[in-house]
Amino acid sequence: MSKPSPTADSGPVAAAPSAADYYAVNRGGGLFSEAVSQHLGARIAVGAHKRGLAPSVLTVFNLGLGCLVSFVVIAAAGPVAEGRVWAWPIGLLALIGWQLAYAFDCSDGQLARVTRQTSIAGGRLDVLCDVAVQISLVSALAATAKAQVSDTPAWLLAAFAGTWMVNLVTSVMQGGEQAASMVTSRSLPIRLVKLVRDYGAVIALAGLVLAVAPQWTVWFIGLFTLVNAAFLAASIIFSARTALRG
Repeated sequence: MSKPSPTADSGPVAAAPSAADYYAVNRGGGLFSEAVSQHLGARIAVGAHKRGLAPSVLTVFNLGLGCLVSFVVIAAAGPVAEGRVWAWPIGLLALIGWQLAYAFDCSDGQLARVTRQTSIAGGRLDVLCDVAVQISLVSALAATAKAQVSDTPAWLLAAFAGTWMVNLVTSVMQGGEQAASMVTSRSLPIRLVKLVRDYGAVIALAGLVLAVAPQWTVWFIGLFTLVNAAFLAASIIFSARTALRG
């Protein structure tokens, strides 16, 4: 006996989620990330859903692309500093590649939440891949700084690597019942100031520095070491005051 064909009585077929549906469940990240990275992530999620890809596939793609771009920047650091390779193609690759990798990082969570494929294992994989990509990115910037300015202090590179992870740690801590923010205002002036903590904006600036003036990478490293160290100190004070109040 043949199966009955679908009819109007079977009910409407659910429409595939749109980019707006995916964007609606984004987790923010700052003014730049919400305006650029999360929108790109929503578009990627639409394409991934059409192809039946799991969120973790997007997570792994973020890992592969982000680390590959960082490897190219590291390999080219010496030749660029010696003038044997133009800086702008390497910087452009970093600017576009790191942004695209971050867009995939945004898309995996959007796809998982909209299609109800969230899992503890998937969340763990996402965090671990983020750590790996950011280690590669920090290594690329440190290699460029050292190649451009040979007497760059080792302690500065170590401090940069350590304080850079403050962003990732605090973002992970923003979930659950213990989430808190030192500055809750979403006014435009406050959000503009917070661009120094917006990962999408920061890696865009890093790519521009590599493309236009790689010799300034050491100043980029110094600036963000100060910014992240100051944020870490402020976060410790904020958390201590809250804890002591009981």
